[in-house]
Amino acid sequence: RLKSVKFTLPYPADPTKACRVSLSIPIIKEAGAVEKITSRSNGLLVHMKKLAASAAYRREQGVYLCDSPKLLAEALKWHAPVREIAVTADVPLPPLPETVRAVEIPEDVMSSISPMKSPQGALFTVTLPETAVPEALPGSRYMVLDGVQDPGNVGTILRTLDAFDFDGLLLLEGCADPWSVKTVRSSMGAVFRRPVWCLKAAQLPGLLTRSSLPLYGTALRQDTEDVRAVPLDRCAIVIGSEGQGISDAVLALCQKTVKIPMSQRCESLNAAIAATVLLWESYR
Repeated sequence: RLKSVKFTLPYPADPTKACRVSLSIPIIKEAGAVEKITSRSNGLLVHMKKLAASAAYRREQGVYLCDSPKLLAEALKWHAPVREIAVTADVPLPPLPETVRAVEIPEDVMSSISPMKSPQGALFTVTLPETAVPEALPGSRYMVLDGVQDPGNVGTILRTLDAFDFDGLLLLEGCADPWSVKTVRSSMGAVFRRPVWCLKAAQLPGLLTRSSLPLYGTALRQDTEDVRAVPLDRCAIVIGSEGQGISDAVLALCQKTVKIPMSQRCESLNAAIAATVLLWESYR
């Protein structure tokens, strides 16, 4: 980090006179000079532990928790609003914005506050993004999840839609929290690049109408078509829950339903796998 200090020194511009010149010299903060915390009851560490455990606390505080040096590198690369970082001694800190607080903690303390069974030596907090549903969606392709409760599936779908250039993710009631540690980790950094909105099913028709986007459901109905025959360049696609599929209320909102052709031996696909097939079909 650079700071400037000003001082003056004599400069004989004229041998018969003395004058003074002001200079600014950058001062570099000593490398590796981070605050050290050893107590589990430290306020920051208690805060991080609560963020890991409670979606309500995350919303109240307006921040969420992430783990691993790889995710930290992604967050900094994509200019996510990182606020605090806690690392163990064996994890080198990358260059950080001046606003970020960095602390070093022992491995046993990291194990006590990390929600992961095998902590990777870095925890950090990020300011929650704007979550208000927009008046209209600016893009052309969106994924909608209805009751997908597994955070790994939600994170994987977010990661995959980012890979296939979908414009965002809409989560209806009953979905896993997109800002839980497990969801964020499964997204592999996509949470820093793609917008996610949480909304009620009743809000969906108006939003999509104002956005001029049809809604397609992955379900069997009389109008169901092979997904390979349906244009997917401008639409929102619904994936239902792992056990129940799309709810009746949301299915009734769909202008069309599509199916993924597969062997008759198989009844269905995992939500994240089904989403991947649809995302690829739209992308290719």
